[in-house]
Amino acid sequence: MFFIINLIQVFSALADNNRYKIINELLKRDYCVGGLARELNISEAAVSQHLKILREAKLISGEKNGYYRHYRVNKDLMIEISKELVLLSETEREKNTLCPPKNKETCVLCRLGKLEKK
Repeated sequence: MFFIINLIQVFSALADNNRYKIINELLKRDYCVGGLARELNISEAAVSQHLKILREAKLISGEKNGYYRHYRVNKDLMIEISKELVLLSETEREKNTLCPPKNKETCVLCRLGKLEKK
């Protein structure tokens, strides 16, 4: 089972548009920092910062090739993430989907009468 802390770190890493684009490019082929910078039309410094966050989330890994480090996606982790999302989506809703009555005073929607029992 994938730990929730890791899942949140992964989602946080993917929440940035440029990092999401980097993952998409790295799924197609391995890139170095300069190649990603040219492909995405952003600076090498920006790419390096994004790669650091993706590495910390364990979404990518890098391998030194001569003078350059080439990066690739950790597909095993992506498969684990997808399994966790499927499990989450299969959560059964309780029959009474409204707030428990004891919490009514603390629920803004209940106090405003937005959530009415049907």
